[in-house]
Amino acid sequence: MLRKLALTALISAIASQSAADTHPEIEDLTLGFIKLTDMAPLAIAYEKGYFEDEGLFVTLEAQANWKVLLDGVIDGNLHGAHMLAGQPLAATIGFGTKAHIVTPFVFDLNGNATTVSNEVWELMRPAIPSDADGKPVHPISAEALRPALEAFAAQGRPFNLGMVFPVSTHNFEQRYWLAAGGIHPGYYSPDNSAGQIGAEVLLSVTPPPQMPATLEAGTISGYTVGEPWNQQAVAMGIGVPVATDLDIFPMRAEKVLGLRADFVEANPNTVKALTRALIRAAMWLDAEDNANRSEAVQIISSPGYVGADPVVLANSMTGTFEYEKGDIRPVPDFNVFFRYQANYPFTSDAVWYLTQMRRWGQIPEAQTDKWYAETAQSVFLPELYLEAAQSLVDDGLAPAEAFPFGSDGYRAEPSRAIDALPFDGRSPNAYIDSLPIGLKGDQRVIGNEVQG
Repeated sequence: MLRKLALTALISAIASQSAADTHPEIEDLTLGFIKLTDMAPLAIAYEKGYFEDEGLFVTLEAQANWKVLLDGVIDGNLHGAHMLAGQPLAATIGFGTKAHIVTPFVFDLNGNATTVSNEVWELMRPAIPSDADGKPVHPISAEALRPALEAFAAQGRPFNLGMVFPVSTHNFEQRYWLAAGGIHPGYYSPDNSAGQIGAEVLLSVTPPPQMPATLEAGTISGYTVGEPWNQQAVAMGIGVPVATDLDIFPMRAEKVLGLRADFVEANPNTVKALTRALIRAAMWLDAEDNANRSEAVQIISSPGYVGADPVVLANSMTGTFEYEKGDIRPVPDFNVFFRYQANYPFTSDAVWYLTQMRRWGQIPEAQTDKWYAETAQSVFLPELYLEAAQSLVDDGLAPAEAFPFGSDGYRAEPSRAIDALPFDGRSPNAYIDSLPIGLKGDQRVIGNEVQG
């Protein structure tokens, strides 16, 4: 409650600042990112001069993995970062590490896929119906993995899948897809951070840029990751994407701008300027039906940003997605940077992440619906986003109708989850209890067993 009161005071202070008091407290910023296409708002804000327009001189630094990136923000080596949406929430509640991290800005919606090796695909393919052209019908249920699991078990081989971080969207989407297909992805417990208790499939961490090489080496038999690393597997001929997050649980906050809460409190003008620059970059990326995406692909293909083949990057960034070689399908919303209120840090998105942490044991004990709402609201800060947005409107740089002024923080939820189960962010416990696989009610994982 004290944390919430402090943030309320901070937001009020920012809102009451005079027009003369807008100079950034810190002009030189170092921001971290991981080499993924959804770091694009950072690259565009830099290359198009939006940071400089806001009085900021920004250095962008690629990080080796998500843990290094988070640690960099916590210890102050980075002022902020392109962060997994689950990371600020997990850090704030003390899962993995303890630090109050907040976000005023969401980088994007969607952008991930699950890819399996050629060996696994050959075992899956007979269980997947075909359309009139002989192509697999999507979305593909994880039920189709069952023959592969049985074949691996008969050979005495573990079935390993990669994901990028324990509290990543990728981990939760992969688990959601598996569970919706009747396959148990395993639990975490306070004494076991591997997340493999009771698992039929063994999920483990692999940094995004290393995914294709790890798949090719046979260390893992599939993975869930952001682009361009699924399309890279297709280009290399080593794997087949079988599901995107648009199939699994669409329109969810993917990456966010992660900042320490005390940094935000001490530097409100800097945070506002940073948020303004990133909003402008996101607007540019989605402008005129993605008309700027080809230019964006050329920019982020630079080794200093993503460092991938522009042709591979363009597959998803320009509205298509390739599954098998030559099976290219339109997916216009695979990467969303601004439309659909993409940058607004919705309370309901944060609550969904927390429900998945509880579902798989990262939150070991039952919590009240009020706890979910208050925790979400202490991390996802739409007031700061809207303050920056309003200033852009006032300056004639953005139309007012582009922003969800007046929102209560709860997104109108899509009804397209792969299991067709509705999610209501206001009733997280009822939602958790509706999920066939996962912890419910007062259940806890003790040792290797679910009790309660």
